[in-house]
Amino acid sequence: MKKILLSALMLLTLAGSVFAQADLQPLVVVKLNKNESITVKQVKNRSVIFEKQYNIKTTLEDRKKIVDTLVEEKLMLQAAAKAGVTVPDSGVDQYFIQYMTSQLGQNFTSEKEIADYVKKVSGTSLDEALVQQIGMNSTEYKAYLKNQLIIQQYVVQQKQAEMQKVAATDEEIRMFYESNKASFVMNDTMKAFLMLVPKGANADAAKNKANDLRNKFVDKKLTIEQLVVQANAQDSGYQAGELMLAKTEQVANAYGFSYQGLLSLFEKADGFVTDVQETPVDFRIVAVEKKYPAKMLSISDSVQPESTVTVYQYINQNLSYQKQMQYLQTAAQEMANQINTSVNVEWKKTGDELNKLLNWSN
Repeated sequence: MKKILLSALMLLTLAGSVFAQADLQPLVVVKLNKNESITVKQVKNRSVIFEKQYNIKTTLEDRKKIVDTLVEEKLMLQAAAKAGVTVPDSGVDQYFIQYMTSQLGQNFTSEKEIADYVKKVSGTSLDEALVQQIGMNSTEYKAYLKNQLIIQQYVVQQKQAEMQKVAATDEEIRMFYESNKASFVMNDTMKAFLMLVPKGANADAAKNKANDLRNKFVDKKLTIEQLVVQANAQDSGYQAGELMLAKTEQVANAYGFSYQGLLSLFEKADGFVTDVQETPVDFRIVAVEKKYPAKMLSISDSVQPESTVTVYQYINQNLSYQKQMQYLQTAAQEMANQINTSVNVEWKKTGDELNKLLNWSN
């Protein structure tokens, strides 16, 4: 019996080894600048991401397209490296924070804040949440983002003159406004001055600082301008700035207010200053400066009070940006096609052999 069990164990180990070897087999070698292989394992990893994002099971044809995509990415990354295009990790970190801010509808200034928030609302780590949603942990996702940003910057570098000519036309802007006129509404809006003192490691000291700042502001010993300047100084220990707050639950969540708390601020007279308020992470003071009633916006109106940007300019900026992004995608594909030659790309597996390696079971 022992011999039978031992033999079965050896067979299982051998089978696992065979699968591992198959996963490491190079399907294609990209060699524009250097030799880089694309393996079955890389295709499987990208397939998982694809399935997570689109909630489908990949077919053989999907996987072939994934191989093509990986080839194009490596070609463009090698071309970018040849052109000296790089993206610092700090830039990738900032982009990641912006992405998570947009996805979660909260204002974050660090990855730790994101991780703490995700833990609080979902009970899972940030990495666990990302793997569940997109099939990558934070390190893997930032590596993916970095590659995409490098490719984007490379295309911008090569096509800058052409891209600058891409812009929305007057007709497109006015047609967009007419088609979406009902959505151009300014909610009840309040101009407010906000001071935040993070609790850090000493909550009592933070509370004392917040009270001191409030007293100096209320007693007119420090103006808004002076408080903002001091907040920007190194090691000031607090943050301060003026905000335009729309009367919406989304805005309340973004700035860490309760919706009821935001509504109560709209009931206060101009010039009202709150007492020091405590949140789980900071102490804060809000001063109501001025309120503006809701209104429908014409195409020549400012998008928000005291802004110099009109609805026309806002639409122009957004439509032009969309057209530029579309142009970049098209340009990136054309550039990849130009360098996707037999000199730069060597297919190690083709036809039935390639199909067999890609036709794994989900």
